[in-house]
Amino acid sequence: MVEAVKLSRHNLFNTHIIPVNFKYFAPKTLNEALELLDKYGKEAKILAGGTDLLVKMKMRLVEPKYIINIKGIRELNFIKDEGNQVRIGALTRWRQLEKSELIKNFFPSLYDAVKVMGGTQIRNMATVGGNLCNASPAADSAPPLMVLNAKLVLASKKGEREIPITQFFKGPGKTVMEPDELLKEITIPKPEEGSGSAFIKVARTSMDLAKISAATALKVEDRKIVMVRIAIGSAAPTPVRTPKTEEALIGQPFRPSIIREKVKLVVNEISPIDDVRSTAFYRKEVSKIIVEDALLISYERASRR
Repeated sequence: MVEAVKLSRHNLFNTHIIPVNFKYFAPKTLNEALELLDKYGKEAKILAGGTDLLVKMKMRLVEPKYIINIKGIRELNFIKDEGNQVRIGALTRWRQLEKSELIKNFFPSLYDAVKVMGGTQIRNMATVGGNLCNASPAADSAPPLMVLNAKLVLASKKGEREIPITQFFKGPGKTVMEPDELLKEITIPKPEEGSGSAFIKVARTSMDLAKISAATALKVEDRKIVMVRIAIGSAAPTPVRTPKTEEALIGQPFRPSIIREKVKLVVNEISPIDDVRSTAFYRKEVSKIIVEDALLISYERASRR
């Protein structure tokens, strides 16, 4: 465990240096990290890949007194096949997901998200846990994990708790994690036989945050939809599921005309805003299109299983 020399304070914003005084720790075990969180709580920030936190610190959007770098905790970096589910450590990098045949074969929607998440340099640094804990409404990992019924394991000195990912986000930059907790792992049940999933992201450039994104999971039996899940990103304060649209699709024949008509309901379950990347109007209009396209891709993939 190392404590760094304090940095001098500057009155500049968005510089190439970090103009914030802080103490730095680099625990090597999960227990050490949890002890530090238990001690420093709200005054500490977790550093994983650093692709979000360091940018915010340079812009002085956050000024933590303590930085806990957990990169060296090997027990949080893994992808494990456990038969009926797959466990992914919070420190698993996006590049590892990209190279994993397990992720590609069983969770195509998540693999779709991996392929459009930043560039190779970012994927080599960014972690799946960091992407979730940053709690951006545009988080690429959130919609696919939502339609895959993922659960998150949160750890503290008091113990562990597991929650559905749909209960994790509270607002932009806010989650249900307590100050002394960190995300330990993500568990994803393997999909039902004959089901498929997909993720589509629309952005200004290939490496930008999403203007709007959508993930779907689908199963069809006897040409009727028996299971469907839809999640939308960048269209509300948090990534959201669309239960009313899902309910309207259940039991319907899988025909493009019916899909096109029913997915119009998604606009009633999102609340997009105008911002530097897009307009609320655009997001509403495009949400219908990408949900429809994702459902068609999910159906095509389900037909191959």
